Amino acid sequence: MRRRLLALVASTVSLALVAFLVPLALLAMQLAADRATADALVRAQSLVPVVSAGGEDTVALAVEQANSGGGSPVALFLPGGAVLGAPAAPSEAVRLAFTGRSLTAEAAGGREIVVAVQGRPGGTAVVRTFVPDAELTRGVARAWLILGLLGLGLLLISLAVADRLARSLIRPIAGLAGVSHRLATGDLTARAVAQGPTEIRDVTAALNHLAGRIRELLAQEREAVADLSHQLRTPLTVLRVEVEGLPAGEQATRVAAAVEGVERMVTRVIQEARRSRHEASGSCDAAEVIAGRLHHWSMLAREQGRRVDRDVAGPPLRVGLPEEALAVCVDALLENVFAHTPEGTAFAVRLRPRPEGGALLEVSDAGPGFAPREPSGRGVSGGRSTGLGLDIVRRAAGRSGGSMTLGPAPGGGAAVTVALGPPPR
Repeated sequence: MRRRLLALVASTVSLALVAFLVPLALLAMQLAADRATADALVRAQSLVPVVSAGGEDTVALAVEQANSGGGSPVALFLPGGAVLGAPAAPSEAVRLAFTGRSLTAEAAGGREIVVAVQGRPGGTAVVRTFVPDAELTRGVARAWLILGLLGLGLLLISLAVADRLARSLIRPIAGLAGVSHRLATGDLTARAVAQGPTEIRDVTAALNHLAGRIRELLAQEREAVADLSHQLRTPLTVLRVEVEGLPAGEQATRVAAAVEGVERMVTRVIQEARRSRHEASGSCDAAEVIAGRLHHWSMLAREQGRRVDRDVAGPPLRVGLPEEALAVCVDALLENVFAHTPEGTAFAVRLRPRPEGGALLEVSDAGPGFAPREPSGRGVSGGRSTGLGLDIVRRAAGRSGGSMTLGPAPGGGAAVTVALGPPPR
């Protein structure tokens, strides 16, 4: 915007200066030529009284004195053909002046002024003076230089004023852009300072109002999620009481662990709903978390006859996700395996370090694989699930500075590869 405003001012002022200075330059040149011509004409006409009434000696002396003062050379053509003063050949203008006409004519190298003098014995005499081009253009170059410097100065002053005006307009706009970027990154406390023209102040007030409204809506949404999650505690409490009444055994232990996991998840939902985006950052040991979740799911895998291949790098292997968030990702990936493959289908979990920091988690199975349309979008599922599991994994990987990719497993089936970024410094 600043460059466009400067270009607009420069083009507009340049056109105005051209329209103003070019006529002035032409006028200066015309005035210089007219001044030189007028001076030469005055010198020629000053000889008319002497030539018309004086004798030859007097006329010759007057012509000699006229040429001795410098300036344009003067020549006097007498009726008999004699020439006094500066040597000159009779030109077409001189011959025309012998008919009684005084005139100014352009000649090679300058301008010729001829004055017809009546009253001499023998006929008309002609006084001729010649103004060279140097006299016609004397002072023109200096006038043009002054006009050029004046135009350049006016252009620079206008550009300086336009640049200051552009800065006064761009500064509040740049502030608005910075506040918008901060809001986009989740800093809902960012507010713009009202400055600049009235229109920009109105935009600033609207942006601040929008930021405040977004913050209110997000707070209401978090509280609503927390309230709904809290309401789940009642049926979970009833379920726990029912589980405690079951006969002791492996099945009762597994069900109790599942109920405990659901309670832990509900508690985490309440905490996450009331936690700001910046507070949700953190790190954990990926090897320790994944080993713990595999131990949790291994009981269900044994019950369904699934072989589990584990290749988990030894701790510590730090990643840029909190422990709860990574556990949710692992649970979502393993839940997909159990939900979308038949019982007895083997699966593998591999965890290895990334060269650039973080870890690379791969969960693959020997099932039918993904549908032609990859279910990576939120709410998209190849079965009867909610379609949110893979989207949760994708967004968690993005928060850590990584990514998620879907593809076929080496031996058939589906493979999900999650790149987890390193911990924040």
